[in-house]
Amino acid sequence: MAIAANLNNLKLALKAIGVIFIVGVPAMMMFIWPSGWGWTPAQPEYEQMIMGMYVTLGVFLFRAAKDPLKDSALIWFTIWSSIVHATIMLVQALVDEAEHANLIGDIPALYLVAIVLWVLMPKGAAE
Repeated sequence: MAIAANLNNLKLALKAIGVIFIVGVPAMMMFIWPSGWGWTPAQPEYEQMIMGMYVTLGVFLFRAAKDPLKDSALIWFTIWSSIVHATIMLVQALVDEAEHANLIGDIPALYLVAIVLWVLMPKGAAE
């Protein structure tokens, strides 16, 4: 019973993260909190590329909610790429004073995505 409940929680998390990546990331970067979700000075080409990547990933995470075990490679990619992305940004934000807002913006958000998905992934699901 606990495994089924955990799988249902994973499905909900995948849908929520998918929607956040599709709608939330662009909104945060462009309108709500650009200093906590972008880099200074503004780099429109970079920002468009990042938004495009996260919107695409969000669509596939939302779709993965139908059968998370079938799409475990995508989920593990999301976990590990979020950790790597956040860690690189963490180092950059610590070194560059102009990027300190990212320490309470997109950096912890990416770590949170990785932690939530890692905890909810069924043990033994292919890594």
